[in-house]
Amino acid sequence: MPSPTDAQRETARKGHGATSQPRQPWRQSEASDRVAAVIARASESGLFGDKNGRIAGRVSKRLIEQARARAGLTSDTQLIEYALANIAVEDEFAEAFQAVRRTVDPDLQLEL
Repeated sequence: MPSPTDAQRETARKGHGATSQPRQPWRQSEASDRVAAVIARASESGLFGDKNGRIAGRVSKRLIEQARARAGLTSDTQLIEYALANIAVEDEFAEAFQAVRRTVDPDLQLEL
């Protein structure tokens, strides 16, 4: 995934700009560029609009804490949005790369 632009980081930091309530800024961390890129891509794809959906479930508290810490997020809502956006905008590069594995002609000359 390409590195996010400053505008994309600002969009993610402001919380997509699509809600009527002020959003908590995304906490800076090692993962902040990846989080910002995913959120910006999802926002650019029109995935963030009115907040009229609801999701609920029971999961391990350790899983939540570890995922939130690893992503550098501060709330469950941010974590759920990031997780869902990450799935929704996944570019499937790994699957495409795996699909062409061992398809290069062995006689292809790769030396310069």
